[in-house]
Amino acid sequence: MTAAYGIDRAKREGARAARRLSALLATLVLLAAAPQQTPVRVLVLGDSLAAGYGLAPEEGFQALLAAGLQAQGLSVKLEDGAVSGDTSAGGRARLDWLLGDDPGSAAEAVILELGANDGLRGEAPAVMEANLAAILDRLAARHIPVLLCGMYAPPNMGAEYGARFREVFERLGKRPGVIFEPFFLEGVAGDPSLNQADHLHPNAAGEKRVVAAVLPYAVRLLAAVKKGKATP
Repeated sequence: MTAAYGIDRAKREGARAARRLSALLATLVLLAAAPQQTPVRVLVLGDSLAAGYGLAPEEGFQALLAAGLQAQGLSVKLEDGAVSGDTSAGGRARLDWLLGDDPGSAAEAVILELGANDGLRGEAPAVMEANLAAILDRLAARHIPVLLCGMYAPPNMGAEYGARFREVFERLGKRPGVIFEPFFLEGVAGDPSLNQADHLHPNAAGEKRVVAAVLPYAVRLLAAVKKGKATP
């Protein structure tokens, strides 16, 4: 009796194991057959604000943005082209090297976040505009959509300078193929609770606020890439 019970139990457990294995194999087959979403390659051309200055890597702008996009089911590969201290002139000088010549690995979209250091150095708005316009021209020639992140000049530069500085981004933001976010540090700049001790760079809480504001624009940027691929 006991021996017979043991044999029956072994048969039942063997049957269950076989069913579990069959279900696992079926799942693997479905996953293999499902189309895999190829990550969109996005170059982040910026300065310390996009580089996550003063923050742990996982707290920085790019890591949080990638996580936010992935949470919405969007596959993206951010290419880090952000250099602390960079100006619009520096970004312009580095652009061709960052874009590369290999179509298989070249950026499909660009997040352009430059201008803060131009303002801190008192650079003439017209010079900054010429540099940013040259970057946009180069990207337009390669049919690469852009998210242009606007920047305001430091208040100590005066109202007239601040107005001319802001108008640069407003003009460039109206270009075809450009998605424009008016101010990268909206709701964060000037708030001590959201900035590091230097009063210039967002802290971890401030960075989350920055990314939350940028995220809808980044979603539109990826949609522009998808639309471009679908256009014959």
